[in-house]
Amino acid sequence: MRRLRADRVEFRFRNPPASDWIDVTGRYATFRKAIDADPEKNLLAIPRKQRAVVRKSLDAGLVAERDADACRLHRVYAESVRNLGSPVFPRRYFRALLDEFGDAAEIVTVVDRGTPIASVLSFYFRDEVLPYYGGGTARARTGANDFMYWEVMRAAGERGSRIFDFGRSKLDTGAYHFKKNWGFAPEPLTHQFKLRPGCSPPDTSPLNPKLQRYVGVWKRLPLPLANLIGPQLIRHLGLGA
Repeated sequence: MRRLRADRVEFRFRNPPASDWIDVTGRYATFRKAIDADPEKNLLAIPRKQRAVVRKSLDAGLVAERDADACRLHRVYAESVRNLGSPVFPRRYFRALLDEFGDAAEIVTVVDRGTPIASVLSFYFRDEVLPYYGGGTARARTGANDFMYWEVMRAAGERGSRIFDFGRSKLDTGAYHFKKNWGFAPEPLTHQFKLRPGCSPPDTSPLNPKLQRYVGVWKRLPLPLANLIGPQLIRHLGLGA
């Protein structure tokens, strides 16, 4: 922190250790669940209503493609986060992740009649799979996101993963309820901060009332403009997954 002259260092814990750092709780939960090598067992473990949505997506003619195409991932992801009111990471960031993690990283892109409509970058660690950076275009609302995460879960189970880590979500948001609908139980997260004197823990959530005005403006930006200025802005906001 001293070397980079940063305002803070942040760690996230499900079971935080005793520390003199500042704890922030009650903002986020994380979602993890055991999965099986048998896809049918994983499908039956999904609650009935969501399982019906997944089954419907399997009959929709969608195709899941696996590759290391950071450009295609970025196009879909950039549109998705713009629609949520957040700036996007630069394309080179995703290329760097793929180069660094190699076979431990994988992109799954859902294609509908030749058009990519949803995409996610997942990481494999020990016996876990972590779908980390993902999103979809407006057309993905027809079930492509459900199809995409099912494909990640199915393939990961067959690959040997035994934990599906769905990542963190802000409490009581759409993403939070989406993960609960899949049968994942929320676990509270504690964020611990080491702060430079005079600084306070940030709240960069889009639900922060102070940011609502900017979120609304960002959602209306033309996508090329959002992609141009977003990577410059996000460096100063400390936003992450």
